[in-house]
Amino acid sequence: MNLTALPAFADNYIWMLHDGRQALVVDPGDEAPVQMALQRLGLTLTAILVTHHHRDHIGGLEALAKGGLPVYGPLRERIAHVTHPMKEGDTLTWNGLHIEVLDVPGHTAGHIAYRIPPTPAAALPQPILFAGDTLFSAGCGRVFDGSIEQLYDSVCRLMCLSDDTLICAAHEYTLGNLRFARAVEPDNPAIAGYLSQCEAIRARGEATLPSTVGNEKGINPFTRCTVPEVVSSALSHGATDASPQAVFAALRQWKNTF
Repeated sequence: MNLTALPAFADNYIWMLHDGRQALVVDPGDEAPVQMALQRLGLTLTAILVTHHHRDHIGGLEALAKGGLPVYGPLRERIAHVTHPMKEGDTLTWNGLHIEVLDVPGHTAGHIAYRIPPTPAAALPQPILFAGDTLFSAGCGRVFDGSIEQLYDSVCRLMCLSDDTLICAAHEYTLGNLRFARAVEPDNPAIAGYLSQCEAIRARGEATLPSTVGNEKGINPFTRCTVPEVVSSALSHGATDASPQAVFAALRQWKNTF
């Protein structure tokens, strides 16, 4: 099984899984990158996964979702062309893969994510998480029609997944997020090292994603809300107290204007 990030717009990724014949895509905000990849690789699109209702994640559905193609999306959001509304605890099967649905609200009220457990028979040695805009490398999504409390709980939940879980986020925000992380936690050597690594990756025109849960625990301030330096920085930027929830909320507000 092959996992590929298809660039779209200025900084989106449309994730594609394929076995050389059939393809699945996640959050196709634009049909053109998908159609070009299908043609180039000689693939047939057989399923689409959607995490939330924002246009840059669903704009390609009308062109791609034809002929009875199954389109999976969040039950709690109204999205045209979704044929299979999904919620926490639901599962689906595609090309021998067992895919689990997680409710991860916050960025939007009905946001979901998709987890694929390790599947040796399909050459997937590590679990995969299609996180949408809930979790980025070194960051997390803004709050739109969800709540900051929901987003905090969702990020904490994702950090409970195994450390080797591949995080397939929907945007190439890593460098900007790492610069913010360095401002929050300037004495963290893991952040400085990863920033240098990712700057070199981007200079080659390559994606910094996927990340892993284990990596994010070391460099993402939104996952480190009990670390003393992170708490101190949050308190100096408006945190109402030193609780993890208050630290998270202050970091998100700070990042909004960083």
